[in-house]
Amino acid sequence: MVAAALSGRAKLNTLTFLCHSCFNRLNYSISVGLHSAKGIRPFNTLHRCRNFFLNNCIKSIPVGALLDWPTFSPSILFVSCQSISTQASPAEFVDEALTEVLSVMVNSQNSGEELCAAYVDKFCNDRNLSAAAKLLQTLHDKNILLPPSAYNRLLKAAGEENDVDLLCQSFKDLLVSCKSLNSSTYLIFAQAFIKQNDVACLLRFVREISELIFPSTTTTTTVLNRIIFAFAECGQVDKALMIFDQMKSLKSKPDVITYNTILGILGRCGRIDEMLKEFVAMKEDNLIPDIFSYNTLITGLRKVGRLESCLVFFKEMCERGIEPDLRTYSALIDSFGKSGNIEESLRLFNEIKHRGICPSIHVYRSLISNLKKMGKLELAVAFSNEMKESISNHCGPNHIQQRNR
Repeated sequence: MVAAALSGRAKLNTLTFLCHSCFNRLNYSISVGLHSAKGIRPFNTLHRCRNFFLNNCIKSIPVGALLDWPTFSPSILFVSCQSISTQASPAEFVDEALTEVLSVMVNSQNSGEELCAAYVDKFCNDRNLSAAAKLLQTLHDKNILLPPSAYNRLLKAAGEENDVDLLCQSFKDLLVSCKSLNSSTYLIFAQAFIKQNDVACLLRFVREISELIFPSTTTTTTVLNRIIFAFAECGQVDKALMIFDQMKSLKSKPDVITYNTILGILGRCGRIDEMLKEFVAMKEDNLIPDIFSYNTLITGLRKVGRLESCLVFFKEMCERGIEPDLRTYSALIDSFGKSGNIEESLRLFNEIKHRGICPSIHVYRSLISNLKKMGKLELAVAFSNEMKESISNHCGPNHIQQRNR
């Protein structure tokens, strides 16, 4: 009767009472239904009242009054009491949610996924993470692939509850069930470890990841690279470096992307000597540095004023047949200009045009600013006119007029 009323097939005109078991089911059904309805902000149905009932009686709630919301206003003062044997178990909630999701998926995959996400969100809000995990795991066992957003909600909740075991297991389940994950999923996972100091747990997780078999073309090294990057992004540099060190003892060895990521992390932190050490280790592992490797090195070195070392690596990359790009030249031209070596900046600027690389606005402005500081005003004006002409040729007069407004 209640199900028919909720689905619109019938209307309850009389006041109907439910035992607490049915009450809990109704609470979940209504909450999830309202949550998944787009454009409607859910109110907290019966959940807000669930701990307030008459003592020593069957817990009940008038369904008719609920369906007439918001005209119904409780006039009886309820007191807190303990649950009795009629309360539904978490397993029953999961089974009912699973049945409903599978039923909806028969007609619409998207609707089923939305309903599942709503149930996961509901379970997580109620801090019933085991129910959310069981629902996702059961669907996974049935080869029903859900979007990462459903797992993301569980990952975030597990992190908030400091449930590292559930966090790691859910992340592994997600990795083997999805073709690819976006950066937000990796970031959510990494953020959960901010308050965690269990290094052994993290390294054990890394070893377990190395033994997984992933779908599509995803590799273990790719996954670990993204985990390292995510940890660094949320400020956990030391943990990112520990994962990197752990990789060296696994079958999934660091690749060029791994080393480039580490070079970038160390360079941004100003740990230049460590950065140079890892660059040497990279070559000792028979990995060939690419344009990103050298750009990262040059960027890190210029930040601490080691301009001569910048030139050394610039020459090395050219000798290896790696063509410098705009980022390479931008870093060098700006660095030498600020250090007062304007002649070297001009030489590099002429070289960039000789190679057929179009200087960016940033390069022009940096060069013009440094020329003015050195008192070379005529040359600064000449480059300023050249910059305007370059913009005009690439963007057209309409763009120039809009920029000048």
